[in-house]
Amino acid sequence: MLSPLPLGIGLRYVRSRRRSFFVSFITWVSLAGVCLGVASLITILSVMNGFEGELRDRLLALSAHATFARPGADERQLRDLAAVARREARVAGAAPYVELQGLLSSGTALAGGTVRGIVPGAEAGVGELANAMLVGSLEELTAGSRRMVLGRVLAAELAVQPGDTVTVLLPRADADGNLMPEIGAFTVSGLFEIGLADHDGTLALVPFADLARLAGPAAPAGLRVKFDDALAAPALARDLAAMLGPGLQVRDWSEDHAAYFHAIRLEKTMMTIILLLIVAVAAFNIVASLVMVVSDKRTDIAILRTLGMPRGSVAGIFITQGAVIGWLGTAAGVALGLSLALNVGAVVPFLEQLFGFQVFDADVYYITAIPSEVHGGDVLLVALAALVLTSVATLYPALRAAATQPAEALRYE
Repeated sequence: MLSPLPLGIGLRYVRSRRRSFFVSFITWVSLAGVCLGVASLITILSVMNGFEGELRDRLLALSAHATFARPGADERQLRDLAAVARREARVAGAAPYVELQGLLSSGTALAGGTVRGIVPGAEAGVGELANAMLVGSLEELTAGSRRMVLGRVLAAELAVQPGDTVTVLLPRADADGNLMPEIGAFTVSGLFEIGLADHDGTLALVPFADLARLAGPAAPAGLRVKFDDALAAPALARDLAAMLGPGLQVRDWSEDHAAYFHAIRLEKTMMTIILLLIVAVAAFNIVASLVMVVSDKRTDIAILRTLGMPRGSVAGIFITQGAVIGWLGTAAGVALGLSLALNVGAVVPFLEQLFGFQVFDADVYYITAIPSEVHGGDVLLVALAALVLTSVATLYPALRAAATQPAEALRYE
């Protein structure tokens, strides 16, 4: 028998076959409940991490990691500033931009949107339209060309195709700061589709010089920068702003899209709490099974207490038994959850074929496959939560066993 004594007896009770069918059944149900709860949590969190990564990639397809606004700066000044930024080791690309909210029209169709002026040659490092379906070329957006690349949804609202003309109405500030409308016409040279309404339905790209000339010197202009690590952008943006000098208004992508990621984090938190209830139910089953084991082993407990075993050691026997059930269920759940999370791309098509349904219809959704990203921190957190819940569940039965009075237990034996 293993030493110390409570551990050895507890493990022996786990392996014992001299138990009623009902007690054994509840024990196995408890183990299966812990396993399924842990596996579900790991799989769901991994899938939500995958969707978060997919959303981040799509958002950053048209959004720089950080923007450094300097209103009134001209293209030459911003090109010089971009050249300085590109010399930094962590900067993957930098490009000038000018951006305004405006009203676009074609015939009788009207739509509000964001008009962004870009310098095509400088945009390569920033990743403009990365991962997008693009009809046409950004290289056509040269100074004086009066060309425009529209989001596909915005183009549909305006009922235009490449070759059509779109009229743009923009607010322009005069020398006294008064806003005056300015109207310009652009020829649609291409369409893009990212898969996000914020981009496809609101954004129009035009040459920097054409938009700056139309909007005037007070137009919001600046620098769009891409770093080698998007997740480190907030810290890197602050460091780069200090290096580029004063007068820059800095924003990073996590601020621009904070609502999206706050919603995802909230949803992940609520999903974690809900799925932990599965583990909690399994923990209650562990309590029930251990209470019945304690009742079944009253004679054994009385004999051990008569032989001099202290109450703490008696409690340790049943804590060991319950902990083994929880640990085995957690280990099996982690293994099952990782297997599902790492192979969700193969499991989902199999289930679709088996049951004759499609999770993401390609005619409806931009994402046609379920993404999955396994984060070690999530797996560790889920495993620890399951271990804590199952360990706490052993305390009441263990304390009840320790409180058994030998004389009472042996009176009718």
